Parts: sequence; structure tokens; C-alpha cells
Amino acid sequence: MGGGIRRKVFHNIFDELITLENLFLSWQEFKRGKSKRKDVQEFEFNLEDNIFQLHQELKESKYRHSKYHSFYICDPKLRHIHKAAVKDRVVHHLVSKIFQQIYDRSFIYDSYSCRLGKGTHKAVNRLRKFSLKESQNNKNNFYVLKCDIRKFFDNVDHQILVALLKKRIKDERFLWLIKEIVFSFETLPGKGIPLGNLTSQYFANIYLNELDQFIKHKLRIKYYIRYTDDFVILDENRKKLEELVMPINNFLLRRLKLSLHPEKIIIRKFSQGADFLGYVSFPHFRVLRTKTKRRIFRKILRKIQMLKIGDIAEDSFHQSVQSYFGVLSHANCYKIRKELENKIKICSKH
Repeated sequence: MGGGIRRKVFHNIFDELITLENLFLSWQEFKRGKSKRKDVQEFEFNLEDNIFQLHQELKESKYRHSKYHSFYICDPKLRHIHKAAVKDRVVHHLVSKIFQQIYDRSFIYDSYSCRLGKGTHKAVNRLRKFSLKESQNNKNNFYVLKCDIRKFFDNVDHQILVALLKKRIKDERFLWLIKEIVFSFETLPGKGIPLGNLTSQYFANIYLNELDQFIKHKLRIKYYIRYTDDFVILDENRKKLEELVMPINNFLLRRLKLSLHPEKIIIRKFSQGADFLGYVSFPHFRVLRTKTKRRIFRKILRKIQMLKIGDIAEDSFHQSVQSYFGVLSHANCYKIRKELENKIKICSKH
């Protein structure tokens, strides 16, 4: 972005951040794959005026985050999404780019959500690597503890989040802008970050980095992988995994005002299958979770309908299809792939 921000001490970054060049770059990044959407087209119709006005508002500290448009999606469970206005999402892209530069190096290696060179497939491949080490190339059995943080996005505490951000960011004007985003949404007074904001993914990593550091450095856990609010720990000793649950939950309650979902604390032998990030991993193979398969088929059918009524372009449709085939390529899914290819052929003809 505009020459980049390489300093390790983050004192005076706001003016460099909000340049017109950076705002136009953020617009380009945000717009990718969304150019047919009505709200995006409306913003683009007066693009220069809108960007110049946004720049002025930021420069004069007059920018105020707009209200969110809320709706529900099934993915596969019902999720409440809050979508920000286009202007605000341009700001989210602007801020997220800087978060990446400020925070990424401070995160542990095995945090995989919303980071360059990471992602779900890297996380499940890492699980495979850890499993081979822990089992000495599948010679010995071991156990996997899988946990989920209860209503994580709804329960992020604004004051704790801002205090964590202040540790690294000393620029008061940049902090003002971040607070404008953090305080623009709440599920309960002083709590919650919206599903749907790009910044929420970064806030999640900054918030849960506290948990990562505790597990890696205080509990000294060797085989730990986290993706957003899901994490797994591997160990040959089942009792040791059982005894980890209480200190982890106590840390979450005390330090982050969060808790583990009591019904989603699962300890199983790896040979029984570890259900993590849409795949079920076994010692010698990996399969797609049934819910993930259903979700892929449902999304493909929806994309076909959108293609037929002209809501998406053909190249965008084929891009989506290839991304779903990419998901299948990371597991033993030959039959599912064939089934999906046939569905696309049949539906495309009608």
C-alpha cells in the first residue's frame, strides 16, 4: 500500500494510511468479484466523489460508521450476518491491510484463519503432519482434543479488544478509527463483533492470540492448531487432554470473558476420526464431512440458478465451481466429485 508501512513502532501511521492512493487501492481490492452487486455499482457510479468525500471525512475525523444490513444464512447452521455499507467496507479493507503488517509476525505459526499463506487446507495438512509425528508414522495411537469457543463473535469484549490493540498501536487517530469500527456493532452492551466484516477476522486473531500464547508458552503444548474459534490439541495421553480443559476454560473466562462450548469438548482416538474444519481425518486418509458435502451441493445449485438469471457471469460461476473442486481435492472424494460433475451437467441443461 502506498509505499508500505515497515516500522515496528506504530506511532504515526494514520496520515500515511488514509491517502487517496490507499483508498483507491482498498476500493479495488474490495470490488473484486462484487462488480454486479447493486450497492457496489451505485458507489462506483460516483466513485471519485465518494472516495474524495471519504478521504475528507477521515482526514477531519468526521467519519462515522453506518448502520449494518442484517440477514440470516444457512451455512450449514443458521448464522446472523451483518453487512456494512460499501463505504465502510472500503475502510475495513484499508484497516485490515495494516493489521496484517502490524500483527502477523506476533501470531503463533499454527494460527490459520485469515492469514497470508494459511487457511483451512493448510490447517488440516498440519494436523496430518502432527498426527504422523505423534503416532510415529501411524505406529502408535493417540488422542485429539477438539474445542469450540461458545458464541465467540457475540462475546468479544470491546474494552478488552481495544486494550489489546493499544499495546501495539500508539497512534491516537488510528485508534480513533479502529474504535469507530469496534463500537459500530454490539450484540450486548460492550460486546460482539459482526460476522461478515473483514476486520472481524483480524480482531478475532488479535483477541485469541492471547489464548494461543497461553496454550503454547504457559501450558507448553506442542501439537496445537487453531482456526478462528475452533482448535485441536494432540497427545498420546487421554488424561492429560482431559486435565487441559479446566485451565484453558479458566484462562478464557478470566482473561477474555469467553468460555468453551460445553457440548463441543470432544476427545477421541485419532483412529476414530478427527472432525476438524469440514474434513474428518484418519491415520491413512481424509474424507469430507457430510455437512460440508451437503453445503457444497447446495451452494453449487444456487450458483447455477444465479447464472441462469444473469446474477453472476459465466467466468465467475466456473471460478466458484473450481474452488469447490479444490475443497474436494484435499480429501478422498472421487465419488463425490463425479456426483457433483453430473449434477452440474444435468442442471446446466435445464
